[in-house]
This record gives sequence, structure tokens and C-alpha cells, in this order.
Amino acid sequence: MTTESTDIVKMLAEQRANFIITVRGITDEQARTRTTASELTLGGLLHHVVSNEWHWMKVIADLDETSQFDMASAGSEYVMADDETVPGLIAEWEEIARSTTDALATLDLNLSVPVPTAPWAPERIWQTARFTVLHILREISQHAGHADIIREELDGANTTRTWAAAAGMKF
Repeated sequence: MTTESTDIVKMLAEQRANFIITVRGITDEQARTRTTASELTLGGLLHHVVSNEWHWMKVIADLDETSQFDMASAGSEYVMADDETVPGLIAEWEEIARSTTDALATLDLNLSVPVPTAPWAPERIWQTARFTVLHILREISQHAGHADIIREELDGANTTRTWAAAAGMKF
């Protein structure tokens, strides 16, 4: 694995850990609870980051020059389904993360990847595998911040305090 790939794997793991803190110890009911004016919930965000990483790694693996964005799934992308649980989604994400790490061990980050077309992007574009993996990283990081706000509204917990407590610090 190249140094760049190693760094990306490490950063992905760190950002996943930040996100997981926001759902640690909550119930499935809490995961589905709206705590802000936004429609976003912790469970919906968790569902999204799991789905997002799986989707983009599949795009890289398939290299399908005819792929189209699945509009049918768009409405449920930020929803934790009735049959989903927080532990189940975390377990699924751990499996996807292992698969991503394995893929990055041999992935040529300069590989040209066809991006699925969509109503908002009807022309096929190509991007590097690096850009695609960094998109996954951006999604996890961005939504970890959203999740932190939602969790703080839910019960006062937040990532910074959790990391500090783990290091023996008090706020």
C-alpha cells in the first residue's frame, strides 16, 4: 500500500470513529428522533454514510460506463428503515470499511472512474479513484459534524467531550 493510500485509510478510520461516537449508546428510537429544525436524524445520517461508502466503492469496482444514479433510492437515503438498527448499521459499516481498506491496498488512485449520470448531471464525467475516495471521506466528515449537533440536542453528548473524557480530561 502506498503512503498516500495508507494516509487515506487512516483518515477514513478516524472520521468513521468520530461519526460512531455520535451514535454510541443511543437506542433505535433515539436514532430516529429529530432534534433540530432539519429532517436529519442520527439514524438517517448513519444509514447515509454506510450507503454512500458502499455505493462509491462499488462505482470504483464496477467501472460501469452506462451507470445511472438510482433515483428510486433517493427518497430513503437519509432514513433509517424500520428494519434497521444502530448496531446493525454499524456492523454493516465495519464490513464495508474492511472492504474499502482491502481495496485501497491495491487500488490505483489515478484510475479513471465513470461517474453515474443523474438528472442534475446528465453527461458522463470521469474522475480519479482518489477523488472518489476523498468524496467518501468528505461525506463522512461533513455528516459527523451534523450528527454531533443532533446528538448534542438529543442528550448533551458530543464528540469533543467524549474524546476528552477518554483521554482523562474534564470539561
